[in-house]
Amino acid sequence: MADLYRRNVGLMLIAPDRRIFVGRRAKQSDAWQMPQGGVDDGETPVEAACRELWEEVGTSQALLLRESAKWLTYDVPEKARPAHWRGRWVGQAQRWFALAFTGRDSDIDIAAHDQEFDAWRWMTAAEMLDCIVPFKRPTYDAVVEEFRDLVT
Repeated sequence: MADLYRRNVGLMLIAPDRRIFVGRRAKQSDAWQMPQGGVDDGETPVEAACRELWEEVGTSQALLLRESAKWLTYDVPEKARPAHWRGRWVGQAQRWFALAFTGRDSDIDIAAHDQEFDAWRWMTAAEMLDCIVPFKRPTYDAVVEEFRDLVT
């Protein structure tokens, strides 16, 4: 993994009916995505995935099903790169985790922490792929393909 890519984890949280948790990024009405976040220094990707589930979805009601076989990278368009990156990275290298949601919808609280999402829904894989920002689409296609047996 090149140093130009920020280490990150992505979470495919899967409901019993095989739909996927997708959140709308706060203050970006057209930006829907699965939960994701950086891997902190000294943290393993699995630890980061558990932390991000709690921080972004506000739940711990999930069981780990599978980890992606490899790191997936995508470039973030320059105008969309977060200011706190300070030009250090051109994109993200992500390790993805498929998780089975074991709770009820009421166990999800996207406002429990620093709010990444202002809305959320359960979507089929096809619905999700239709609403993802274009620069993430190849990564999401790869994630859906890798975890296809869990969501179709």
